[in-house]
Amino acid sequence: MIGADKAILSGPIFSTILFLSSTHRRPPPPLSCCAVAAAPSARVQDWINKMDDVITDIPPPSRLLLEDLNNFTPPPPSLPSPFLVFSCADSKKSFSPSLLLIAMSSPSLHLLHHLSSKNLVGTLILPEIPFAGNSIEPSLRNKSCNIYALNEADKMIMIVLVQFSVTSERANAVARLLIGEKITPLRVLILDSVQSHNFRGRLSPDETIAFKLETSLERKHSESNASFVKGMDYYPSGSMVDGLAAALLSRCQLKKIKGTLCVSWPDFGTQVMSLVKSLLVGNVLSGVNCTIDEDYEDVYLKLSRRKDRTDSDLYT
Repeated sequence: MIGADKAILSGPIFSTILFLSSTHRRPPPPLSCCAVAAAPSARVQDWINKMDDVITDIPPPSRLLLEDLNNFTPPPPSLPSPFLVFSCADSKKSFSPSLLLIAMSSPSLHLLHHLSSKNLVGTLILPEIPFAGNSIEPSLRNKSCNIYALNEADKMIMIVLVQFSVTSERANAVARLLIGEKITPLRVLILDSVQSHNFRGRLSPDETIAFKLETSLERKHSESNASFVKGMDYYPSGSMVDGLAAALLSRCQLKKIKGTLCVSWPDFGTQVMSLVKSLLVGNVLSGVNCTIDEDYEDVYLKLSRRKDRTDSDLYT
């Protein structure tokens, strides 16, 4: 029997029984396994829902520099060039004044605006400066750049009142119009204010100061003869002048014209007005038949008080 049993157990029937029994013994997968298998797809679906939309969402900040990004954008349209407009009688005329006065500081603008013996001959148009709010008659409140003539018996003096700010990008274009093309002066005097951020040193609002810069031809002439602007120190070393004033003085240097730049501090106040008046009336325009309106000091005093009140409110 034992042998028979062994023979039966080792036959093909036993192999079939073992195969079937091993197949039926494997338990079905538990429910927890099914849940675990379904969890990753839920996480993936949640991750997909949280993804940014590359079409509608704000893009992340670029790693490129700003100048690199500008290489891929078209340049902005260029502004129209500034131009001069003269009266019909003077439209085709070229001017060669003995002195060209260019005023940009508040005291010089106020004083020369009230010079009653001057005549309006033209204006400089800067296309980006709007005309809205300007009056027909010349006014200090206008954003304009009027050109006046002060005629004498044997010479002519031209006065330019720059009553709007000129950006650094447009300064050279304006300087070329005022000096060397339609107007070729023998001497130029530029009146501007000291900018505190360009001055090397401390500027007190209670202290009135003035400095000058000259072209090489003007300085050479001053060394051999009497100085054109007397009693004024040179601009301190290390300080800087920029903008339209620097462009005008550089234009005089390039065209070999005697030029002087005078800067004063502060921009408002009766003391700085007295300093500018002594420079112009008592020095530069001495001997010239010119009259100044009597009420200019009262108007300027009111303007200075209004400016001081604005500054005190600002810094309080």
